[in-house]
Amino acid sequence: MRRRYVSVVGFILVAALLLAGCTTQPENAGNTESKSIVIKGSDTEVNMVQALAEEFRNQHPDITISVSGGGSGSGIAALINGEIDIANSSREISQEELDQAKANNIEIGTFIDARDGITVIVHQNNPVEKLTLDQIGKIYRGEITNWKEVGGKDMPITLYGRQSNSGTFTFFRDVAVKGDYASSMRSMNGNSDIINAVAQDETAIGYVGVGYFKQAQNQVKQVLVSTDGNNYYSSTDLQAIDQKLYPLARPLYQYVKMPLTQAVKDFLSFEISEEGQAIVEENGFYPIGPEERAISEALLNQ
Repeated sequence: MRRRYVSVVGFILVAALLLAGCTTQPENAGNTESKSIVIKGSDTEVNMVQALAEEFRNQHPDITISVSGGGSGSGIAALINGEIDIANSSREISQEELDQAKANNIEIGTFIDARDGITVIVHQNNPVEKLTLDQIGKIYRGEITNWKEVGGKDMPITLYGRQSNSGTFTFFRDVAVKGDYASSMRSMNGNSDIINAVAQDETAIGYVGVGYFKQAQNQVKQVLVSTDGNNYYSSTDLQAIDQKLYPLARPLYQYVKMPLTQAVKDFLSFEISEEGQAIVEENGFYPIGPEERAISEALLNQ
């Protein structure tokens, strides 16, 4: 009888241990949240975000991050289609795009990781030092076609710009051109392509992100920009950016699929940390200000 009692007790203990194992297993087995992050979009942001991702991976070797360009529009489209986690965008997402995401049952959150000042550039031999926003608009609409009309040499103006899937194309069109680009504009794939083209063409004018200009100051020349024709500002002047005096300053966005995975949340937190913002500056862009930080931290706190 005692042997039977011991056997029963032993069976109960084994069963209890097995049951305990089963009850704790889902905590580990269910932890299948992705530790990979896929980022796509803005050509302006791609090098900076690659640098941020590289340092983040050094600190988190268990997380894989893929960063590619293709333009802001391409990144947002991929996010809407559920193909990526983060869309780098140098322009604001449109309501139409938000509606498309909603139709696909995808909730999109807004994050800002840096600030930019689009820089208007010309060939180093071009004597033109400054332009008003109105003059820039007329040049890119094709209404001013010779440099002598804005104080330069008697030579035609050759326009270089971005392709239509670029956020920089859209931002510059809306803020500076305020109309359609001239059909004569040569559409380039990225910032580096514009810099290379302008460096080789004395008649050229182009526009690029400030980080790219800072790395190419020995190749091309910046044009100061004014809204009133009296006060001209440089894209490399942080004070002008902070005080919103430089008219082509803008936030650099990252649109994200909600809810955030822990890996994405950790990466975004790193980007706006002191260390992450130092990498932003190393790449020629500007750290976020209080307004941008409030938007980004609100997303992380959701």
